[in-house]
Amino acid sequence: MPRPFRFGVNLLTPASAEEWGAKCRRAEELGYDVIHVPDHLGWVAPFPALVAAAAATERPRLGTFVLNAGFWNPALLAREVATTDALTGGRLELGLGTGYVQAEHDTAGLPFGSPGERVDHLARTVAELERLLGSAEHRPRPAQSRVPLLIGGNGDRVLRLTAERADIAAFTAGRVVAGSTEGKIAPLTPEELDGRVARYRELAAGRAEPAELNLLVQMVKVTEDPEAVIKPLLDRQPQLTADEALALPIVLVGTLREIVARVRAQRERYGFSYLTVLEPYMDDFAPVIEELRGE
Repeated sequence: MPRPFRFGVNLLTPASAEEWGAKCRRAEELGYDVIHVPDHLGWVAPFPALVAAAAATERPRLGTFVLNAGFWNPALLAREVATTDALTGGRLELGLGTGYVQAEHDTAGLPFGSPGERVDHLARTVAELERLLGSAEHRPRPAQSRVPLLIGGNGDRVLRLTAERADIAAFTAGRVVAGSTEGKIAPLTPEELDGRVARYRELAAGRAEPAELNLLVQMVKVTEDPEAVIKPLLDRQPQLTADEALALPIVLVGTLREIVARVRAQRERYGFSYLTVLEPYMDDFAPVIEELRGE
């Protein structure tokens, strides 16, 4: 039996308290199961934004998607996690990643490090959070006995850590372009993503409880003219043809019937039962949620 679908939206745009609350309520009304916030300079601060989202809503879970581990000291992060989980009534899902935008570290005056050093820090952070939050002596205490952990990334070492420690394995279906300090991403082909998911499954073969698999979708549009919709993507990724762009796992463009069929097919092919879309596509994806609710 496939795992039931779950849907999240990543809210990106800073807003006043009134506007923030309104869009969180809108996400809840549209049927989203999780409200996410990212961790990038110039965007919203994750933990206060999630506390405000909890105050504005009743049902959705609340997640960081994903925290840049390089921004955080593990002991201070444990305090934030526990406090936020308590203030949201145990609705928090903690998402962590290595971070990939060197320019943000430079702006913050923080070391960026090599890929290996960033993975090392992520692993230390996960281990320290488990130690601190798992201790009955730690104060403050989270509301949940275990805050669900999502780890995002595609590299072998991150996939190994995800297989060993995470409740949710999140795939970006992209890779950072070599030499880019701004975090420019090139998409993975369907076949490349097959390879990354297969590697994760190999590493996770001994798990007692399978993880939930998440995909971050970059573009959604219900349309009868998909080639017109993806033209901006082709301008940014000129190595792709229109057909190749429309076949990308992170692109859901077509009629409602076509998109619903693709989401089902990707769950069958890759195991993605948990999809997250970006804020600009929150309304576009809502009819898909309605079609797939309960499956």
